This record gives sequence, C-alpha cells and structure tokens, in this order.
Amino acid sequence: MARLLVVEDQNALRNSLQKGLEEEGHTVFTAMTGVEAYTVASKEPLDAILLDLLLPDGDGLQTLRQLRHDGFAKPILIVTARDALQDRILGLDSGADDYLVKPFAFTELVARLRALLRRSTGGTETILRFDDLEINLLTRTVKRAGEEIDLTQRQYLLLEYLLRNKQQVVSREMIAREVWKASTATWTNVIEVLINQLRKKLEKPDLKPLLHTVRGVGYVLGDRP
Repeated sequence: MARLLVVEDQNALRNSLQKGLEEEGHTVFTAMTGVEAYTVASKEPLDAILLDLLLPDGDGLQTLRQLRHDGFAKPILIVTARDALQDRILGLDSGADDYLVKPFAFTELVARLRALLRRSTGGTETILRFDDLEINLLTRTVKRAGEEIDLTQRQYLLLEYLLRNKQQVVSREMIAREVWKASTATWTNVIEVLINQLRKKLEKPDLKPLLHTVRGVGYVLGDRP
C-alpha cells in the first residue's frame, strides 16, 4: 500500500484513477495543476507520482524538473497523450522513471507502478508468510501448504493487511480505515462477509486454523489468542 499523487486535469480520468488505485489499497492524493502537485508533494510523504504533462498552468515537465531539483527522489510516472519518441526521451531525461501513453489499460498502469515501487524500496520484501500461508507481493498469488488459493481483489487486500499485521488483533475500524479508507459503518457487514469468505478458503480439516475472531474486538491472523 503506497501513498500516491495523481496529477491530472481531466476530471473523469482523475476520478477513475483515484478510485481504481484506492481499490488496489493505495492512499491517493490528487492535483489538477503543476502548482497544486508541487504543494502536495512538499507537504505529504509520497511514495510515487503519476504526472500528466498537459496541465492548465503549463508543461508538466516544468513540475517534474522542479521536484527533482528540490530533492524529490521517489518514482515519477509520466502519464500523457504525447506519444512521440522525442517526447518520451525528453520526459525520461527530465527525471521521470517511466512513461505511459494514453489511452492505456489500467492493469498496465498498476503493473508499471508496482515495478517502480518495488525498485524504489529495493525490492526487499516480496513474500509475506505465516506458518504455511504465503503471499507473493509481485504476482499477487496466495498459497496455503503449497496449494494456490484463488481470491477476489477485496479478499486479497484484506488478507495482505492481516498478514502484514500477523499475530496482532485488528479491529473493524482499523480494517475499514487502513485498507479501504472508509468509515466502519459503511464496511462493517462487508468486512464480516470477507472474513468468513477468507476463512472458508484458507482453512481445511487437516490444517490448523489461522484466522481467528476475537469477540468484541476484531480479528487476528496467527496463533489462537
């Protein structure tokens, strides 16, 4: 889960990207101009920026160069309609880490972003494990006792959060806030359903239970509390 800034002046695309990236589990800030982007990047500890080049207050390359000049070292992915080879070269030479031309598939954007984030953190953590359960963060595959488990997007995000907080009791409030950035009231029933679905997929008669409900408190992935 990363803190991202989407710089895009087209409302429909900006809102679509924000919604999609939040569903991927990220915290997303938005900006419509280069000035707004610079302000957000100066105040928020971001992990990456998705930057359009055609902005109302000028060329996004100016914002890119200013951010790099002032020490912003996190990945910047240019997302633009400029598709000429010279534009790509100029963008990369100006400090961008990658260049994606519109229109694009959202899945490709997510894959490129995942690669940038992985490189920026050194790629040190690619597998999360507890007991015989493991998640491969690169391929988003889940295995229990060596057998792959098919999960929906929401089930996967919930399991990743639980595994990152293994052996710790997490409340519905924490899950709603930290996984989906929403209020508990909105997600209470959904969380209960997802927990039950995960339990059915993870647990078998010959394997020990890993996902436990702590009555009145929340849930824990780990040894029985």
